[in-house]
Amino acid sequence: MPKVIAQGKLIECEIQANLRQVLQKNGVDLHNGGSQVINCRGLGSCGTCAVKVEGEVSAANWRDQTRRSLPPHSPTSDLRLACQTKILGDVKVTKYDGFWGQGSQIVWTPEG
Repeated sequence: MPKVIAQGKLIECEIQANLRQVLQKNGVDLHNGGSQVINCRGLGSCGTCAVKVEGEVSAANWRDQTRRSLPPHSPTSDLRLACQTKILGDVKVTKYDGFWGQGSQIVWTPEG
């Protein structure tokens, strides 16, 4: 079973599990500020669940690529939309500041 490390939590999940669902089910603060209330609930259209993911995950699908190509995101950043990411192996997740998680300051790291 793959292991996800995020916000100081070690979470085991099934292969192909959705990263957003796994994080939320385990109490990880995935959204910043008002985006906790105003987000697309996993449809891949808002971009507020953007995180840095290190490890084995699915390739970015068209929704992920399209949303991250629009401001304030950048297609050249190393962020992924958690709602459009499937876990394939062990991963570490980092969250950045900004309404869309696109900022430069770390909000939380894999360790906490």
